[in-house]
Amino acid sequence: MQFVIFHFQKYLMKTFSIAIHGGAGTLVKGMMTPELEANYKLALKTALETGYKLLENGKTAVDAVEEAVKVLEDSPLFNAGKGSVFTAKESHEMDACIMEGKTLNAGAVSLVSGIKNPIRLSRDVMEKSEHVFLAGEGAMEFANELGYKLEDDDYFYDEFRHKQWLEIKDTDSFQLDHSTKKDSKFGTVGAVACDQNGNIAAATSTGGMTNKKWGRVGDSPMVGAGNYANNKTCAISCTGSGEFFIKGVVAYDVACLMEHKGMGLKDASNEVINKRILEIGGDGGLIAVDSKGNIAMPFNTEGMYRASKSSTGKEEVSIYKD
Repeated sequence: MQFVIFHFQKYLMKTFSIAIHGGAGTLVKGMMTPELEANYKLALKTALETGYKLLENGKTAVDAVEEAVKVLEDSPLFNAGKGSVFTAKESHEMDACIMEGKTLNAGAVSLVSGIKNPIRLSRDVMEKSEHVFLAGEGAMEFANELGYKLEDDDYFYDEFRHKQWLEIKDTDSFQLDHSTKKDSKFGTVGAVACDQNGNIAAATSTGGMTNKKWGRVGDSPMVGAGNYANNKTCAISCTGSGEFFIKGVVAYDVACLMEHKGMGLKDASNEVINKRILEIGGDGGLIAVDSKGNIAMPFNTEGMYRASKSSTGKEEVSIYKD
């Protein structure tokens, strides 16, 4: 009898799932050492399991995406948090955004420095301020009022990132992280999730582009461009050529196709990544989830660091195209 009740409860339980990414770009199998590939996959797997375990224990999608992104921010392998790239002034300026699909509440920060986990600060903006987006000195003032400890520059120093910057310092060049040397480490991180109540959320965090000037901000912290969540449609986290993702309002474009054209998650995601963004000259990818727990992870580059896990039993940790 207990066996029957257990399976009946399992049948009634909504599918919950999570997907994460660590950037998209010129990832060529032969140019990456087996050891480095194993390190990336381990980092992705750790972040995935961290978020999934929270969902499994009945926590919210917002909890899951925040904690998954924190794991990736704490890894020097990705261009976010600890592994952030250097600006033209040899500093670090980080951006992040988090959004809740049930209420459309969102929080974002841009041009912050010394913050170990910008995604945590984004959530505090969402829950502890009356605003959506804080930037620069104001965002830092907000963090200070909340008692955030600022990390020293040494915490964010990474030899590879520094060499990457030295190659183009004192020039007008800048480097999109996902399209640098083929054996390099890549980027922007993000997570999307659907919890047991059918609520969805998205989170994205980045260190921007190497040698960037003038307070450049990409798509990652922008609601509707690089990050978006709405229970009616989907939760999206993007990675790629930020300027084009802003122009194409990519994250919202996927949701718009679902809401107004009746397209499913995979078709809408593919339409945007493999057609619409390419038509305006952009490249990259995204991860997406809907309120039924379906997942899509399209990209138009040679690879995208990605992973996903669903309560249906399906799990994936991948770097290259199938």
